[in-house]
Amino acid sequence: MSGKPFFYRESESIRVTVRPAYLRDHSDPSQSHYVFAYFVRIENVGELAAQLLTRRWLIHDSLGEGVDTEVIGEGVVGEQPTITPGSVHEYQSFCILKSGEGYMEGHYGFLRQDGTSFEAAIPRFTLSATESTSLPS
Repeated sequence: MSGKPFFYRESESIRVTVRPAYLRDHSDPSQSHYVFAYFVRIENVGELAAQLLTRRWLIHDSLGEGVDTEVIGEGVVGEQPTITPGSVHEYQSFCILKSGEGYMEGHYGFLRQDGTSFEAAIPRFTLSATESTSLPS
């Protein structure tokens, strides 16, 4: 993930790093259709294995409709990975905004090997058609 803008946050011994990118070739600004990819790296820097069970995202579109989109679900991209100490899980996904500017943030729900549950924060990251790395389709 080096050389490109990224955002990270560590909580509960889980380090979450996100790198967003504007997908210019999939977007159509004349139709208020802006597509962003985001690449996520989840690293267990703790001493116990933990399984990612749920996700909660808040997606803010700067269009100003006053309501953020909330996405709650199981796992990430169809998986509920167990991440052992020192290990990493990576995935990529996307979102569509009506404007070229916004942000996302949220948390993952985990269950530790010892049976305790916790939430790991996802850092707030910006989605910008003008400032983020643009990727062709």
